[in-house]
Parts: sequence; structure tokens; C-alpha cells
Amino acid sequence: MRDHFEIRDADAAGRIGRLDVPRADRTVETPALMPVINPNRLTIEPARLEAEFGVEMLITNSYIIRETDALREQALESGLHEMLGFDGAIMTDSGSFQLSEYSDVDVTTEEIIEFQHAVGSDIGTPVDIPTPPDVPREQAERELETTQQAIADAEAIDVGEMLLNAPVQGSTYPDLRQHAATHAAGTDLDVFPVGAVVPLMNGYRYDEMVTAVAAAKRGLGADCPVHLFGAGHPMMLALAVALGCDLFDSAAYALYARAGRYLTVSGTQQLEDLDYFPCSCPICSEQTPADLRSEDDDTRTRLLAEHNLHVTFEEIRRIKQAIRGGDLLELVDRRARGHPAMYDGYRALLDHADQLEREDPVSKGTFFHTSAESARRPEVLRHHERLDRLAVPETVLLTEGGAPDGDTYDAAWRVVPPFGPFPRELSDSYPFTAAVPDRSDRAGQLAAADGVRALVDANPETAFTLAVDDWHQDAIDRVPEPVTVESLQEINE
Repeated sequence: MRDHFEIRDADAAGRIGRLDVPRADRTVETPALMPVINPNRLTIEPARLEAEFGVEMLITNSYIIRETDALREQALESGLHEMLGFDGAIMTDSGSFQLSEYSDVDVTTEEIIEFQHAVGSDIGTPVDIPTPPDVPREQAERELETTQQAIADAEAIDVGEMLLNAPVQGSTYPDLRQHAATHAAGTDLDVFPVGAVVPLMNGYRYDEMVTAVAAAKRGLGADCPVHLFGAGHPMMLALAVALGCDLFDSAAYALYARAGRYLTVSGTQQLEDLDYFPCSCPICSEQTPADLRSEDDDTRTRLLAEHNLHVTFEEIRRIKQAIRGGDLLELVDRRARGHPAMYDGYRALLDHADQLEREDPVSKGTFFHTSAESARRPEVLRHHERLDRLAVPETVLLTEGGAPDGDTYDAAWRVVPPFGPFPRELSDSYPFTAAVPDRSDRAGQLAAADGVRALVDANPETAFTLAVDDWHQDAIDRVPEPVTVESLQEINE
């Protein structure tokens, strides 16, 4: 059991946690965004990140510092915190990004971790191989073995209170991701980055990103803090948190700003295309797009980067409140409407509803049926799986309406898409307090029919009658044959 990470609240697989970083004498609340700091090019000073944006932890590249004479001498002499002017926790990367870009780095895991420790890093990283998507399986397996050896090398080093990352690789092979995660979780290392997903995000392959992360999560314990390497666009953060990711790092705020790109929770826009700012952050409330375009390059880049960070941290706060309020998946649903690729990612997330259900709280604040995808949520799956726990009499009417007069049936249960059947006395219990549309959709009716089937399968001796109106025919066809199907109007008469 890892005693440096504590889960305080949860919704779906998302959680609000506390990550203790002993070397920094800090506790970082997750989900947390770590701005990437290029020590050679500070777009926003780290002290301002801490004071104005509330940044609790940042990430910088120890390989660049080690290979740059002036930076190396300064870091060894004064330490990273003083060099960067930042009092919070600092994570350092190892050069793995350079390895993925240039195929070679002149440093070993032992050398880079000892350097990270010497300069005062709070969370260090071994030299893993970030295997990109779509490579041959033999390459992914070979490079995964190298990464696992790097993890073993890191584990053998005495780093005192410095935490260590155990990267999870495996390319686009879910079984390799799960194997890598199981191996990493079995070590004494502390934080678990899922690596080499940036090409998937850059290619808007969010469904494949979800598949890779879900596989990694299957191999990691609930007590493992998960870092999604290279993820920092506000559009996808709710999706990633719902998957169970806790830490994110973003260079996008600065890189996009240099290219004149303006981040929003529904995508990226070019500054030159904007007439109005759809944001009320300090930058956007005080200037117009024309004002920003008129600035010199450095000022425009800095101001755009500040907006990009404001909108990203606003989304992190919104996600935390959604976890606290129990409506994280409603937020993911809304974000999925912003881009077709995000919609693919949301549907891929619900392909793993059984995995989410294992971590999703049994009771929480709300369930809003806002789309066809709501019928696939873990709460619906859980209800169907637990129908065999209910006591069922000999004759039961399953009805969308009220209980009829008379004693024709031993009981009249409610049928509410997408959940399906449940006893009326549970109507005030979660999730049957759900807000669902009066005009149920096909997906909700199909899910309700699955619930009827699960109830019938668990109670083969009971005589069931289903009374519904205006259901799609394929939902009626999914109801098992032993059930008598009648119209609600006929039952009421």
C-alpha cells in the first residue's frame, strides 16, 4: 500500500487525491496540472505560476539542464528550486522525450537519476523508451523490456525522500500496457506515468488513447497515482480524469501561444480568426483579440500563454467540483459534444463501463440522462448486475405508469429507461432519483430491456408482464419471450 497517495473523493474512475511529496515538504491535490518549464525559455516565470495560477507542482527536463553547461552548473550549485524561483514540488523528466525525437541520448538511468537527486528534484524519472503508436509488436515488446530494466535500475538507487516515476509503455497493444502497468505497480516506485500517448492526442485518436490508458489502469492498483504524460489540453482533461488519471503536464500553453493558438474547452482556435474572446479570464476580460494581435511577439505570446493556463486551470477546478458533486460523466458528455474525436473518446470510455463501475461510488448526487451514451454508464450496468439480489414475488407488473387498481399482480415495479425495472420503494434511492427525459430514446429503451432480461434470467419462476407505450420495436424485441408485453393504456383500463 502506497502511503504517499490518498483518495479523498471519487466519481467514475476519477478521484480527488492528496499526493505527498516529502522532499518538497508539500502535499499536492490531484487532479493536478504541471506546467512544463523550459529553463532556456521561460514564457511565464515559475514564481508567477505559483503566485497567480496556484501551481503546486511543475515539470522540467533534467536532461536539457545536464547537457547545458551554464544550467548544469547553476542547478548543481543552487538547486532547481532556487534556479527556477519556485517553492512548490518539481518533477523532472529524464531525456526520454529527446530519445523519442532523436533516437539516442548520452545518459544512463543511474546517471540521470543521480543528477536529478543532486539538483534537488522532488520526483525523478528513469530513461524509459516511449514506444510510439502502431510499431510492430516485436519492437514494442523489445523496448518494453528496456523500460522495465530502467525501472529496475531506478529502484536499486538510494534516492532518499525523492519520489520516482515508473513509466508504463506498450505502444498501442492493450495487453502490453496492462502487463507493463502490473510490473510497474509491483515495484517500490511511486508515480506511474502512462507514456507515448502524445502522438495519439496529436492525431485526435482519443478513442485509442482511452484504450491504452484503460489497459494501464487495469494493471495498476487504486493506490497508484497516474500521470498522463504530455496531456494538457483543457478539451480532454475531463475524459482523462474519468479514466483515472491524476497528473498532467502541459507545454501546450506556451507552444500553442507561440503559434498564435487560443485554447478553449471545446478545441483550439487561431487568434487571427477571433473577433471576440469567449472567456472571462484576466487576459480576455481586459483585452480584445485585436488588442492582442497588435502587441509585439513576446508580449502577445506571454498573454496568450496566460490565457491558455487560465482556461486549463479553470477546467481542472471544474473537474474537481464535478467529482465532488458526482456529475463528472455529465461533464465528460458535454465535452464530447465539442469535437467528433472527443465523442469517439467518450464512447470508448463507456466501452470500459465495467472497469469504471468497480471504482464508481455506489451512491452520489445526481444522474442526468442527457444523451444516448447515458444508457451505457456504469450506474446502469451496476443496477442490471445487482437485480438478482432483489426479492421477487410470483407475479410482477413492470410498468412505466402508476400501480393499477386491484390485485391482479403481486407487485407493480417501475420501469424507467435506461435502468429498467426496480421496486417502487426504491424510487427515492440513488440512482433511481435520476433526471431522465419524458420522451425516452432508443438507447435508453434498449438498456431498460436489458434490465428486464437480467431480472427474468434471475427469476425464471416469476410471471412478468411489461406495460409500456411508444417503445421502439427493437427494444420490445429484446425483451425475453416469457414476458407478456402489453400497452400501458390497456393495463390502466
